[in-house]
Amino acid sequence: MAKLVLVVDDEAAVRGALRDVLEESGYKVVTAASGKEALEKMGMLRPDAVLLDIRMPEMDGISLLEIIRERYPAVPVILMTAYSDTQTTINAMRTGAFEYVLKPLNLDELLATLEKATKIAEPVVEVGSCLGTQPEGPPGVLVGYSPAMQNVYKTIGRIVDSDATVLILGESGTGKELVAKAIHYNSPRRAKPFVKIDCTAIPENLLESELFGYEKGAFTGAYTRKPGKFEVGDQGTIFLDEIGDLSPAIQAKLLRVLEEKAFERIGGTETKKVDVRIIAATNRNLKERVKAGLFREDLYFRLNVVEIWLLPLRERKSDIPLLVDYFVGIYNQNFNKRVTTISRSVLDVFYVYDWPGNVRELRNVCERAVLMAPGPVITLESIPEYVLRAVREKQQEKRPGAVKEEEPVVPLPGQDILPLKEMVAQLERAAIIQALKEYKGNKAAVARALRLNRTTLYAKMKELGILDENA
Repeated sequence: MAKLVLVVDDEAAVRGALRDVLEESGYKVVTAASGKEALEKMGMLRPDAVLLDIRMPEMDGISLLEIIRERYPAVPVILMTAYSDTQTTINAMRTGAFEYVLKPLNLDELLATLEKATKIAEPVVEVGSCLGTQPEGPPGVLVGYSPAMQNVYKTIGRIVDSDATVLILGESGTGKELVAKAIHYNSPRRAKPFVKIDCTAIPENLLESELFGYEKGAFTGAYTRKPGKFEVGDQGTIFLDEIGDLSPAIQAKLLRVLEEKAFERIGGTETKKVDVRIIAATNRNLKERVKAGLFREDLYFRLNVVEIWLLPLRERKSDIPLLVDYFVGIYNQNFNKRVTTISRSVLDVFYVYDWPGNVRELRNVCERAVLMAPGPVITLESIPEYVLRAVREKQQEKRPGAVKEEEPVVPLPGQDILPLKEMVAQLERAAIIQALKEYKGNKAAVARALRLNRTTLYAKMKELGILDENA
């Protein structure tokens, strides 16, 4: 099926030339002379890609791009301009343009770019590039190509061969433990233990014995000697998760381990020496806890030799398709399923949703979606209702400065949906009326544009009640 491209340019000659070139290359083309007209047509006819001029009256291309990214996040937009400067390029790419091309257009380059763009706008998005190929190898697989994740990879690469202490910061669910594992399993200590200690999961009165062990008879119930996590992890890596919740007493003992690599078991007098690398993580603001007197400043600086920040998923949504691909592959294997595609409506929902639970929440949603998918395609019916409800509410919010037209929303389950035949009729009627406007009632031109013969066009106009040829 031919792909539909919306060409937006205030110059009629440019619109006409691009229509001719694209139609000769097998695309269907609709055009718009302004931002307002472009939004109207996007509401009626969901294009597979948009070619958008930057400099236009009333609403410039960057402003229109911002609205398109908000309303139709999965539709790729290629910006065109005769004026190139660094700031415009930066703004275009920051706002979410798929690509940025200069006029006069190199048609071969434009067609190649358009081909790439339309491949990501299929009604269903293939998610099988990794399916069934997830490695069984070392834990700590990090997924994402966003600039933020690229910076994380670069930092890991620089520090894996050292013993530097690392502090990983980020909201719950952003993947702090995965980063710690990636550091360990790519370091010279990879063959030695990786020991995780969740500082919030162990009662405070037991945490010291868990960390440092105890001697027989040290307290009631200590019937045998027990080594602590630091001894178990000797020559390996100790990962202290949620370190911001440690008590002052444990903080003091941990500082000594960091400085002297030594400790005593509870009830013991022998000093134990260990060779461990310490990686700590927290979702708390340690600087604020230091100011409040809840966290030792000397321990904070000792832990924070290398700091790695993990952005929340809502700030790196470009990683969502790759993460979905990865998680679907995992659960295909786990549940012996053969899910190969995800509907574009689902991907739209994933882009709009804010993911308060971050990557962990996305993973859980993907697990459910694979389980609930009736066949090879993940559809909206496979997505949890709370996600759909949140997206519906977000799309219905009033946005200051937004265009006043009624905003199309993703068709979510539970909303009124027209019968298919009526929906098709509405789309056909809107397309014919718009073409009649564009070609000033020239039915021969309208028929050519809509790929219909004149007899069929007249019959459709009669069937749909289109009497005024100028609509």
